[in-house]
Amino acid sequence: MNPVVQRVYEIGIIPVIAFNSVDEALPLCKALIAGGLPAAEVTFRTACAEECIKKIHEELPDMLLGAGTVLTTDQADRAMAAGASFIVSPGFDPNVTKHVFDKGGLMMPGTCSAGEMQQAMNLGCEAIKFFPAEANGGVAMLKNIGGALKTCKWMCTGGINAKNVNEYLAYDPIFAVGGTWMCKSDKIKAGAWDEITAMCREAVDTMLGLELGHIGINCADDAEAAKTAETIGNLLSMAVKPGNSSIFVGKKEFEIMKQPGRGTHGHIAILTNNVDRAIFHLGQRGIKFDMDSKKVKDGKTTAIYFADEIAGFALHLVQR
Repeated sequence: MNPVVQRVYEIGIIPVIAFNSVDEALPLCKALIAGGLPAAEVTFRTACAEECIKKIHEELPDMLLGAGTVLTTDQADRAMAAGASFIVSPGFDPNVTKHVFDKGGLMMPGTCSAGEMQQAMNLGCEAIKFFPAEANGGVAMLKNIGGALKTCKWMCTGGINAKNVNEYLAYDPIFAVGGTWMCKSDKIKAGAWDEITAMCREAVDTMLGLELGHIGINCADDAEAAKTAETIGNLLSMAVKPGNSSIFVGKKEFEIMKQPGRGTHGHIAILTNNVDRAIFHLGQRGIKFDMDSKKVKDGKTTAIYFADEIAGFALHLVQR
């Protein structure tokens, strides 16, 4: 996967911004970063877009920047020169798409039909924009054609919000979404940076969907494990289900280990909608991971342990 596409995938939600003035650029991007979304698609719908991209690129180099609503080769050139890492258009223009590739850039042309998507893929597009997503049938439409376009990766924009974001991201070929719900234009005009940070944090939390999966308890041997499982089962009126290396209690809320496992006292499993994105976003919050513990299936991370214990328990992320 292209490194920029990989980073877009890990971030998951790309705020789409139409700046009213250059003065908004840095404070808004700082608010996005503080909220966990270090990325922006800056649309060329306003006259200050190019200057905003340049200023952000120079002063916030870790911010992943794309240029949106790019309609011409001239706009594409200006956007890339200003520091945009990827170019996005509302529709599919083969000339603009080929021009960006010829200049060594990454192009995500807008498409809304299987024909446009096929043409874009044949031009070499690894990632394609599906726009406007909701108006063109949403996830259901992409699932209908996904079997035929097996290698296609979509970034969906248009009608995405906090209520449907996970419907889109749950379909693996959709590698990211774009939207404005966490940074509405009225909040930008009002300079409500703290509110935007809070809405970004909420959007990230919604996307990750972190919740307790189960608690693993280490025991010295089979006999201690059986006694522990029976005690918890009787206490909470839960079923006890023996396994090869552990005993599950209830609907797998508890895993009683027959031999000491990872963690001083045991382990805690945390479910998430996407382990790769959780690694990125929790890493932004200071969590370190034991990369050697990572488990991958079909190119997607399914589980990974934190580097450090908490209160004697090892923690690991598990794909829901």
